[in-house]
Amino acid sequence: MIEVNDHLVEVRNLSVDFHTRDGTVPAVQDVSWYVNRGETLAILGESGSGKSVSSSALMGLIDMPPGRITSGEVLYRGENLLNATPERQREINGSKIAMVFQDTLAAFNPVYQIGWQVAETLRSHGVPKKVADVKALELLERVGIPNASGRFFDYPHQFSGGQRQRIMIAMAIALNPDLLIADEPTTALDVTVQAKILRLLKELQRERGMGLLLITHDLGIVAGIADRVAIMQGGKIVETGTVRQVFETPQHPYTHRLFDAVPGRRVVSETARTLVEQPLLIVQDLSKEYLSPARLFSRGATAAPVLALNKVSFKLERGETLGIVGESGSGKSTLARTLIGLETATGGGASYRGHDLLNRTPAGLNQVRRQIQMVFQDPTASLNPRMSVREIISEPWAIHDDVVPRNKWDTRVRDLLEQVGLQRDHADRYPHQFSGGQRQRIAIARALALQPEIIIFDEAVSSLDVSVQAQVIELLKSLKDDYNLSYLFIAHDLPVVRSFADRVLVMHRGAIVEQGTSREIFNNPKHDYTRELLQSDPALNVHAAI
Repeated sequence: MIEVNDHLVEVRNLSVDFHTRDGTVPAVQDVSWYVNRGETLAILGESGSGKSVSSSALMGLIDMPPGRITSGEVLYRGENLLNATPERQREINGSKIAMVFQDTLAAFNPVYQIGWQVAETLRSHGVPKKVADVKALELLERVGIPNASGRFFDYPHQFSGGQRQRIMIAMAIALNPDLLIADEPTTALDVTVQAKILRLLKELQRERGMGLLLITHDLGIVAGIADRVAIMQGGKIVETGTVRQVFETPQHPYTHRLFDAVPGRRVVSETARTLVEQPLLIVQDLSKEYLSPARLFSRGATAAPVLALNKVSFKLERGETLGIVGESGSGKSTLARTLIGLETATGGGASYRGHDLLNRTPAGLNQVRRQIQMVFQDPTASLNPRMSVREIISEPWAIHDDVVPRNKWDTRVRDLLEQVGLQRDHADRYPHQFSGGQRQRIAIARALALQPEIIIFDEAVSSLDVSVQAQVIELLKSLKDDYNLSYLFIAHDLPVVRSFADRVLVMHRGAIVEQGTSREIFNNPKHDYTRELLQSDPALNVHAAI
């Protein structure tokens, strides 16, 4: 039994400032926490709360400058790592304390094979190359990489997000560390892949007896995997305790707000819908095939095409929110891109108000896009960084010059910013000057500029913190009522869909395997795949987990 003063790692009264052009930002203020061997501590909080900064201090990963540790201690088995020499810090990193990062593509070197990169972790700590290669293969097999020996020489981009995360875990456990830090390890993963990654982490923890420090903003993950939790807000720990204590009897107002913002507690109430007109959108047996590279470039190749959409059929009523759920690769985004003309269908049909969507002239397609707008997942990528917010929102009016007279553009831009919860003077700023949630609001304002009837949201809230996510969802609900909009809401975040959508389509391998009202899908799923999805989502099973 580890005594209170004999923790595996401990952070005591840590404060970290960052010096910027606009002044000093206190990122972490007098933070203290500890992790014992074999224990899982979750640090929970929104982006900017300081949770990653305090853990980065353990591995000496804070850039100084602009960062500066102004007070505190960071202890590993009683040794203050803030006083360690660079040589000692390198000795501890990897072998004693290891980290799994959120963005695996950024963490891997794209020009080196994954087997070489896993083995490098061992070689850098003195393991001979041949032994390191054998050990690296064993690690890849242990974390569940299919055909590990055959894929040893593949590159990071040739793996899925979940597989890259498994390879990252293999690198982290290569030297059997005492503490594994997992920094948002499942944020961008589908719920079934996320469940497998979390299960793998717990298995490895049990096998090796290591401590686990989990950094996350997902309450469902905390409930399912952690022993204790520390809640961070504004660089401070505002509440700490066992998971049961914090989840069942939260004390701090911020903790209450976090829990209140969690979607999915209630299914959208079903209201009688009087259908007095034909559906806005009718999709019938829509199919999309992609030729494999072998078939595309080789004369004699007989490789089968990839069927991204397989006879997809559904209807969207006026004023309805239709949720589309499924794992990555299920065809959700291909469906959206095909409906707005960014992909070409290979079979079936789709119509908007009785007009063919798939076989239109460029001018006709342009008119359809005026009524069917899309908000993409990554606003950073979809907003031009060289354009001001005013230019971004008014650009559609330059294409459709009969919507808003040019002398009214400025006023209309400011009105739209106000409607999406931003300030009127934000029109003169650029995308990089906003947070992720604010950038998504700008993208929504741009979609509203042409007064469409249908807006397609492709994973538009998946990367946002729960409180920001809740604000955007409330905004979408109010805009829907104000403008009588219809939504196609694509997501792998089941709690959000549960609390927002009127009806739900479940997609798997390009086909719709189940569809119905939100209540039917979430309370009485019929298909095995739907049941697997629901059981894999920790946020839908918070109370069962604790």
